[in-house]
Amino acid sequence: MSKIPIMLKSNGNWDNYGRFRDFEVDAIVVDDNASYGILSSTIAEQLSIDTSDKIIEIKYIVNENCPPMEIRNDMGVRVYMETKKENKNLGSYPLCISVRDFNMELAINNESTSAGSSGSLNLLEFPSSPAREEYQSEIITESTQTYIEEGQVYQDKQTVAAAMKNYSVMHKFQFIVKRSSHRRYWLICVAESCKWHFKATSINDSAMFKIRSFSRQHTCCLMDETFIQRKRTAAVLGSMVVPKYCDPKTVYTPKDIQTDMLSEHGLNLSYMQAWRAKEKALQFLRGNPCPVVVVDGTFLKSAYRGIMLTASTMDAAGTILPLAYAVVDSENDASWKWFFEQFKEAYGEKPSMCVVSDRHESILKATSVVYPGMAHYSCMWHIWTNIRSKFKKGHLQLHELYFATARSYTLDEFNERMLKIEEVDLRVKSYLYDIGYHRWSRVHATVNRTFTMTSNIAESLNVVTKDARELPIFDIFEYMRTLLERWTKEKLSKAKGTFTYLGHKYNKELEDNSTLSQKLRVRASTDHIHTVLDGVKRYIVCLENKKCSCGQFQLDELPCAHALAALRHRNETYENYCSPYYTRKSLLLTYEMPVNPLPDEGKWDVPQHILDEVVKLPAGDKRQPGRPHKERYKTFDEIKSKKYKVSCGNCGGEEHNKRTCKNAPKKK
Repeated sequence: MSKIPIMLKSNGNWDNYGRFRDFEVDAIVVDDNASYGILSSTIAEQLSIDTSDKIIEIKYIVNENCPPMEIRNDMGVRVYMETKKENKNLGSYPLCISVRDFNMELAINNESTSAGSSGSLNLLEFPSSPAREEYQSEIITESTQTYIEEGQVYQDKQTVAAAMKNYSVMHKFQFIVKRSSHRRYWLICVAESCKWHFKATSINDSAMFKIRSFSRQHTCCLMDETFIQRKRTAAVLGSMVVPKYCDPKTVYTPKDIQTDMLSEHGLNLSYMQAWRAKEKALQFLRGNPCPVVVVDGTFLKSAYRGIMLTASTMDAAGTILPLAYAVVDSENDASWKWFFEQFKEAYGEKPSMCVVSDRHESILKATSVVYPGMAHYSCMWHIWTNIRSKFKKGHLQLHELYFATARSYTLDEFNERMLKIEEVDLRVKSYLYDIGYHRWSRVHATVNRTFTMTSNIAESLNVVTKDARELPIFDIFEYMRTLLERWTKEKLSKAKGTFTYLGHKYNKELEDNSTLSQKLRVRASTDHIHTVLDGVKRYIVCLENKKCSCGQFQLDELPCAHALAALRHRNETYENYCSPYYTRKSLLLTYEMPVNPLPDEGKWDVPQHILDEVVKLPAGDKRQPGRPHKERYKTFDEIKSKKYKVSCGNCGGEEHNKRTCKNAPKKK
């Protein structure tokens, strides 16, 4: 049994996009086997909530593509704890706490207050008002309604929409949305002549929705074949099996999904449907492609020392794009918190944004406060350095296995390579599991990292600024400004001289995939689904959803060799199947704003509040004794290991070269 730290967000409100806004932050620590009652009472005690006349609603967000998940009973707590175990950081998966009043508008059924499982609220009568609708009903908070009828009231539009999706799955039919807005939700059957329809509208312009009209009888001929082709079926089924994939050790195959859906819901799914549901569930957990920010700190080599913090990303050409830089006294909690606060004010918070770093303790604390809930990943090289230092394991086989495992595109590939790591050293596998697969593995990432698996771009920026870090602080900033000025001009000129649809790096990747696709055979199943044969191997490509069973299409956001083969079979180009981040258009937009020259200091227009600030001298008011240190301190493992290995070009052996090789044939 272990303790789990949990961040609490309270006194906030849910917007129409399923986001919790304007909240206050607190925290608790509970056992990982806590029950629903213990969790509720701990929250109530920490937030000073009187449960005698208040009820607590507990929700959390898996990612932005999935509606908020509510914890209503012990099973909900178990699912949450299994999810939380993989990332025990305080800011990961915070609980969003809403409080309702017993004595004002709402009263709870005895069953729901004792077990926390009913999910329905009884409305008392509202004061009569000619301008407002009067009603007495239940507020339904769950989307898993087994019976839907006119007059039902749902807590919001998202809940009623999810309920109808589940309803269509259970009753094996499909519908289309005829009208949808913040005030109405109107559905009709896909068959034009069918009289089935569903109408729900908001109550008094509030978030609550009431079913106004529901004709449940179909006048068309329903067929399972029609139902299984429904575009959103995969999303509904995927949301139902999300808990199965919370633990990375769990093996839950499409065949298992077929079996469970048949036994529990009477749904006879094809293998492809089950596979798509699995992919959708994994997408709910890892999200969509996002802006990836790489942060790092590097020491200054001037007399007074100090640290330069940087934040960078990659542009559409696959080159370094510095976003922010600052000089601080050291890598501590206050410095990193201040850096991220300034970064957030300038850069904002993008959807599905994530950070890659060496996971310095201060970076973790700062991001959990400034960007609560944001995904945070480790640099693969940093973890490998720890493995090499901790277990004294640095041989080539383990090195190749680890990096291949981290870059795996599918769970099958990942599990197969982890077994090989286990054969080499069981301790390494246990160490990687304890870190959390989602922190370093591509396929387990909670948001899509695309090609950014390391912090190499930050290290490369450190190399570029190596000599400048010996300068005084003002000269360092001027060096960075002129560097960005030169890079912006050069990259813009190069982008204007590029006539490919994608940037250089991604165009090269696409060309390599195109070469590989030439030998592949394609068999079309539908307009969008194709079977691609690569020798004895078989891959399924869905062009409509931009996915391939190899995993590369959806994770790289670039057509893989199998997808390109399918596109060639359809006589279609690749442009609509690439991420907009990789395009030449994005590259031109990135560098369209120039870095302006800096005038002479006498012509600076400095705000008065800056002039009024008192800048203190560095601590100690004098330079550090001795000669300034130019290189970073290396670990014992780095010093002990040889930087270069001499190998023979004749026999391939080490410790000698071709000229001194004793295995070379003697000259006659």
